[in-house]
Amino acid sequence: MTAPLMLTLAVLGHLLLAAHALRQGEWALCAALAALPLLLLTRRGAARLVAALALVLGALLWVDAGLGFVRLRLAFGQDWLRLALIIGGVTLASLAAGLWLLGRRAQELFHKGREVEFPQAVAFALAAVLLAVARAKASVPLLLADRFLPGSGWLEILALSLYAAWLAGAFADPARHKRLRPRVWALFSAVFFGQLLLGLLGLQDFLMTGRLHLPVPALIAAGPIFRGGGLFMAILFASTVLLVGPAWCSHLCYIGAWDDACSRLGPKLPAPVSARWRLWGRATALVLTCGGALALRLLGVDALTAVWLAAGFGLAGVGVMLVVSRRLGVMAHCTAYCPIGLAGNLLGRLIPWRVRIDLGTCTRCGTCSRACRYSALSPQDIETGTPALSCTLCGDCIGACPHDSMHYRFPGLPRPAARAAFLTLVAALSAVFLGVARI
Repeated sequence: MTAPLMLTLAVLGHLLLAAHALRQGEWALCAALAALPLLLLTRRGAARLVAALALVLGALLWVDAGLGFVRLRLAFGQDWLRLALIIGGVTLASLAAGLWLLGRRAQELFHKGREVEFPQAVAFALAAVLLAVARAKASVPLLLADRFLPGSGWLEILALSLYAAWLAGAFADPARHKRLRPRVWALFSAVFFGQLLLGLLGLQDFLMTGRLHLPVPALIAAGPIFRGGGLFMAILFASTVLLVGPAWCSHLCYIGAWDDACSRLGPKLPAPVSARWRLWGRATALVLTCGGALALRLLGVDALTAVWLAAGFGLAGVGVMLVVSRRLGVMAHCTAYCPIGLAGNLLGRLIPWRVRIDLGTCTRCGTCSRACRYSALSPQDIETGTPALSCTLCGDCIGACPHDSMHYRFPGLPRPAARAAFLTLVAALSAVFLGVARI
């Protein structure tokens, strides 16, 4: 009898939160909260954790709202005790249902996906929080749903958060992550450039502000130097790198997915790009793009000329993908041409996420080297147990290793926890970027 009663309280708790959102004029948030209990029908562990989190946070909301109502009643000299008792009862019921969902009996009922329930719930919550904050702080409607149907952004946040949870669960299996990552990456790139194309065709709602800039990664650094401002992309890039290191280059870069696709059209055995080219090629490009942007600004060159020069640099990079990456089967653009890739690798050294090789179990079979399209696993790199600077934490080597000798590392965390934490962050950011990244 306890389980049906507590599940009923959980559903009622969500519906009361939905009613409170509707009272505040947030019809889409009302719909999202009302729909959230439907996840419990899946019997998945992540669903109960998400529902429990909503109820516990809802209890805190009821406390805050109740205090506000009581203060208002006192200010007008009205009776407040009955109101306080009602809201107190709602608070306790919501809290009780949330805590029950975290207990052993609920774990037995919601048994599906138990092994990935925590990463999925965290990915859902993290994506929802990041998207909600971005939506609230943006000076323009950031989510497409809000642009086409004002106020509906919460429904898009719900959908993207569910996508993040699904990704976190799918990424948990190294082999599946290896197969799925390029597809998820390609989807993001297609959505990004699809919105740009629709915007150029006259559908302005698909553009961020209508003030276009070239989708060339090098301009993340060079653009603000030339303009003397406009740090949004630079801040977004830097903050992402501080969370997941150079994984920006293998999961979130809108143009890198092209290089990945071109390299996969090449030979099955990638031809490695030399360490000299990987370092000095990108370092030269970084100096030329940033130094060139500064020189153009100091010389007073008009913006149109600068755009044409930047477009030429970007088209040359596409040529590298189509010719060199496809011929060698390695991501030549990302490893030897793109300056922002070098910035990601260098900044990534400031955070502790790493890929490491367990030399005690490694047989030096070379499977990981054949799977790596960033030329980060030469025989010398394998002998040291550490991938080269060009490693982007893509995880393809981890999914390919037949001896389970490759792993993600974070100081203080055991290997399974480090992997789960890293890929949960990546899954949440992938969903966030899918929702907000546009020109």
